[in-house]
Amino acid sequence: MHSIEPIAIIESPYKEKFAVPRQPRLVPSATARARLTGEINCQEAVRGIEQFSHLWLLFLFDQNLAAGWKPTVRPPRLGGNERIGVLASRSTFRPNGIGMSAVELRGVSKQDEQIYLDLGSVDLVDGTPIIDIKPYIPYSDAISDATGGYADAEPERAEVQFAPAAAACLVGLPDATSKQAVIEEVLSQDPRPAYKKNKPDNKEYAVNLYDMNVKFIVNDNLVTVTAIERF
Repeated sequence: MHSIEPIAIIESPYKEKFAVPRQPRLVPSATARARLTGEINCQEAVRGIEQFSHLWLLFLFDQNLAAGWKPTVRPPRLGGNERIGVLASRSTFRPNGIGMSAVELRGVSKQDEQIYLDLGSVDLVDGTPIIDIKPYIPYSDAISDATGGYADAEPERAEVQFAPAAAACLVGLPDATSKQAVIEEVLSQDPRPAYKKNKPDNKEYAVNLYDMNVKFIVNDNLVTVTAIERF
């Protein structure tokens, strides 16, 4: 049997799973890129790709492979309380650990001999191995009358505010405006475990984005960034 080898590695702002949005396109301010590897790292392999606005990325949930999988899971969209079949979910714990995302292609860039695909909003941890890349074909891949079951609508978003000390930490950073927007979009989805939502919670949480440890608390539908620490 032919073994599957990664053809690219994702470089994204998300340094841990806790920070990653649950679907692509939920954090539109975040950009990423796919660094091609091995024999596929050549100009010929991406010839013509820029005529497509979006791509399918097939990737490995490499951080979860050792944990295995179970026939049923608890989707966050159902509050983490109801079990459904793993094949009726987008759980990261899967029989073969393979995921897929439709992402925006913003261009192709080259640094010395290294080829990159510049991408829009992705939902992948920094360092995720990509095992295949295919063009998104609108007439075939976009199904206008499709239904999404328990995930038929985009999740509700919380309001995000910055404590003065946290806001001050962003002043003077390269791309500070963009990084603040990414923080807001990530935290507006409330990355805490689903069972924590709509319950009193005095715990301070943290997500690693870019080179920052972003700490926050949640009260009702308000997320407050309490501190930002540089790595």
